[in-house]
Amino acid sequence: MRKDTDFIYEAITKVEELSGIHIEFDSTRPSYDGLVQIKDQEFLVEAKSAVRTSNLGLVISQIEQARDTNRRPILLVSKYVAKAAVQEFKKRNINFIDSAGNALIKYGQVFIYIEGQKAQSKEKTNQSRAFQEAGLKIIFTLLSFPNSIELSYRGLAESADVSIGSLSNVMGELEQLNYILRTNNRKILKNQKDLLERWVVAYNDVLRPRVFRKRMKFIEPEQAKNWVSLTNFETSKPIHWGGEPGAAMLGSNLRPEKFTLYTNIELPELAKTFKLVPDQDGNVEVLNQFWTSGEEQNSITPPLLIYTDLINSGSGRNLEVAKQILEDELQYIK
Repeated sequence: MRKDTDFIYEAITKVEELSGIHIEFDSTRPSYDGLVQIKDQEFLVEAKSAVRTSNLGLVISQIEQARDTNRRPILLVSKYVAKAAVQEFKKRNINFIDSAGNALIKYGQVFIYIEGQKAQSKEKTNQSRAFQEAGLKIIFTLLSFPNSIELSYRGLAESADVSIGSLSNVMGELEQLNYILRTNNRKILKNQKDLLERWVVAYNDVLRPRVFRKRMKFIEPEQAKNWVSLTNFETSKPIHWGGEPGAAMLGSNLRPEKFTLYTNIELPELAKTFKLVPDQDGNVEVLNQFWTSGEEQNSITPPLLIYTDLINSGSGRNLEVAKQILEDELQYIK
């Protein structure tokens, strides 16, 4: 699906006006979003409609991957870039311009730096039911368990823990959005990478705040070092590790500094078993488990959720691990 390039022209024109430097743009390239030339230097364009805190980690991961696979430098062009994102781009030497005229381009003999231009935050586009709470649970099930697309509506609704009515509406929208193709008696999930990207952003915006329960900390610091042993405790309901500990259990060399737990266990039982106490600045996050498929005993979350937690953390070391999980554990997402 080709991206709308109107905002790229808008951003380039604004930066030209403010800097007095001529910028050429070629939008006819089929393999990327365009080619920008400033003086004698060419930049490959990576277009994003908006960069907010909710999708910052994902954008950084994609830009760094593009830098790793291309000889020419990358220029991010967006309608809107949040202030927090600008600071992170400075740290990581990511070139960008936005539609307000803010810019940071530093490569070779090219240096353009414009700040303080007032930008209007882009209105969120994920307002359809497909990207609200029930829809996000359904998409999570479809992406995490590939064979679930073949389930009956009743079976899929039970796996996603949503009503059949909600499922029917969301599946219809996903079909209209070109993510589901019906052929004879089969349904095929398509454009999965684009759907994954939208899910990661919408999960952070919509679903995660609703399933978040409490931030806590270990009473004894040694507990954080011996966190793996906590999976051996018997609890009334299963506990699943996400984020950094989940990645470590998948085989990465990541040593967890923040601990993410998905469980529907009562908090007093969890606190007593794991020796936790509430702390608004604690490094243990407790969230409700929002899916029903998978193992019933204590384990890790589906890799998609581990990947999403790592991406949304914004941590550089986590982004590298997330990239590896995408390649190794989520390679079926085409």
